[in-house]
Amino acid sequence: MLTTLKTHFGYDKFLPLQEDIINTVLTGSDAFVLMQTGGGKSLCYQLPAIKLKGLTLVISPLVALMKDQVDSLQVNGVASAYLNSTLSYAEQDRVQMKASRGEIKILYIAPERLATQSFQDFLRYLNISLIAIDEAHCISEWGHDFRPDYRNLRSLREQFPRIPLIALTATATEQVRADIVEQLDLKNAKHFVSSFNRSNLNYRIEPKQRTFDRICNLLDSHKGESVIIYCFSRKNTEKLAKDLQLEGFNALPYHAGLDVEVRRQTQEKFKRDQVSIIVATIAFGMGIDKPDVRLVVHADLPKSLEGYYQETGRAGRDGLPSECILFYSYGDKFKQDFFIDQIVDEKERLQAREKLSQMVNFGELITCRRKHLLEYFGEKWEGDKCDACDNCINPKEEFDATEITQKILSAVIRTGETYGVSYIVDVLSGSNTKQIEERGHNNLSVFGIVKDFKKDELKLIVRALVAKGLLEKKGEQYPTLCLSGVGGRFLNNNESIMLPKIFRTIEVAKSKGIGELDYEVGMFEELRALRKRIAEQAGVPPFMIFGDKALQEMSYYLPQNLDDFANISGVGEQKLGKFGKIFLSVIQNFCKTNNLQGKSIPVRRSSTKERSVKRSGGTYDETKRLLESGLSVAQVAKERDLAESTILSHIEELVMSGQRLNIEHLRPEDISLKKISRAFYKSGGTALSPVKEILGSEFSYEELRCARLFL
Repeated sequence: MLTTLKTHFGYDKFLPLQEDIINTVLTGSDAFVLMQTGGGKSLCYQLPAIKLKGLTLVISPLVALMKDQVDSLQVNGVASAYLNSTLSYAEQDRVQMKASRGEIKILYIAPERLATQSFQDFLRYLNISLIAIDEAHCISEWGHDFRPDYRNLRSLREQFPRIPLIALTATATEQVRADIVEQLDLKNAKHFVSSFNRSNLNYRIEPKQRTFDRICNLLDSHKGESVIIYCFSRKNTEKLAKDLQLEGFNALPYHAGLDVEVRRQTQEKFKRDQVSIIVATIAFGMGIDKPDVRLVVHADLPKSLEGYYQETGRAGRDGLPSECILFYSYGDKFKQDFFIDQIVDEKERLQAREKLSQMVNFGELITCRRKHLLEYFGEKWEGDKCDACDNCINPKEEFDATEITQKILSAVIRTGETYGVSYIVDVLSGSNTKQIEERGHNNLSVFGIVKDFKKDELKLIVRALVAKGLLEKKGEQYPTLCLSGVGGRFLNNNESIMLPKIFRTIEVAKSKGIGELDYEVGMFEELRALRKRIAEQAGVPPFMIFGDKALQEMSYYLPQNLDDFANISGVGEQKLGKFGKIFLSVIQNFCKTNNLQGKSIPVRRSSTKERSVKRSGGTYDETKRLLESGLSVAQVAKERDLAESTILSHIEELVMSGQRLNIEHLRPEDISLKKISRAFYKSGGTALSPVKEILGSEFSYEELRCARLFL
């Protein structure tokens, strides 16, 4: 698997959980995968697809992402295709013909296609070995992005009961997880839940004041980098994009109301770095697998924490430090309320209101935002600080809030604990409204007793008291305030309280990522320009040539030959052959001009495997001892009561670890070795499946694996 990983994807080791998930799939078991954005979900079905004999069917709701995935796989030498509404009938026929002939390893389809009987009939003719369902949360009505077409996916389980099924998502609460498993009828599925923590993201919330000026300042600090700005409405989207253009920023709007072709072109320009800033509604981003977005801004309040997590998750998918900034105003809640009120189904309406309430609570947090986010998704976070959100990096200055708290709690009690925040603030501020006069609340002792806080500040303090537990909210649509037990004790015992000074504008420096390299910036920019030129010639987005992380490593280690270049993360055999020499030429010229030398690149092979190979008395030692006594692979397997494939894996690991191993007696006959050698050369790589397709049934997979040891 590590060989296949390096050959096709350029990586030397797996990310957390990937290897276990892939092993589960390869043994024919169902799997449920909940993995953070950027955690490597796609590889969990793409790598098994290469190793399995038949076709892997991938269901994805994201038309634009299908093309990105297929383009990327093809660049990496994996036969793949997609079927969706963007293809002509003739193109669809060609794809289906290739799939039926076994010429495609991975086929992406949209869920709507499963609703047609003709397509279900077509599936019967395919040799399907794995079914992957991406964005699986779309099947759950409890999820934030429910899609009725996903209900058709249950038919796949009925049609292919013995084919392993893997369901993958990045955002799902425990309720949604259970619903996915039930709806897809996953059989004894193994559950893999990675951490929701995106350690490279810096979360920050600022008051919604002078928003446009501050967005411009942010864009100045991210000049030339990819940025997404989310707005509430189509109108806001177009206005902000136009205003940014007038300020000289390379920005375009994106929303569902634009012409399909305009949206497609905008996405392509963004992916290819021809436009750096997209101002969008939430319609943008789900179909964009762009790894190098450095800044995500929410100019308006998202409607749920799931949506916020998913949208901020479009930043820093390559693992490099990135910023997520939300401009918060409680007033934005009322825009969302208007649309929630239009929801006919009462259950759905109450659910939407609860989700919005959770988003408001997040906006008004005075504690660690990362901790709150993780705990919302059911993940315990040890400690109280993350050092990568505004509340942790710049704790707000506190003030003695004892007196103002006493006044607020008294006003809540004296008005009968039946009014909301705005009404209580009006009473305390002495507003002569019609409602206050009619109810006689202008005669209360608390009327007009607060002169040293503005109304907006008072509202924030009230909500801080709710967060602290001194006040409670009752009701959903029009919540009212009442005193809690904690608030009652506070008044009765004359207790004191300190509260943070709510919302100071703080410019937070970008957090430095763990292990971030101090690379040559000039080199990075030259390589970035080269990448863009090559991508334009190839007709693909630049990140499909090499990601920012790979360019940063090149700019730090400055490899001087192809062997060193091959050790850069993200450089597989395909890309080494296609791009190695031209990138090396630019690096060598830069080093010559600036009198620089290359650095030694650490080999990042899986240390766990190496340790287990070298451990005295381990399973590898036993295999080695039996082999060196002259036994064949079949005889060693029988002696150890293991599969032949396991013994071959032992041999491969022993060879890769650099140990001397006397296995000359396993060498195939010269005529066979020559045939196999030519087939490997023709396939252009070291993967077995393409060689097996070339040679047919003449050699088994075990024979090919054995021969590969001597090539």
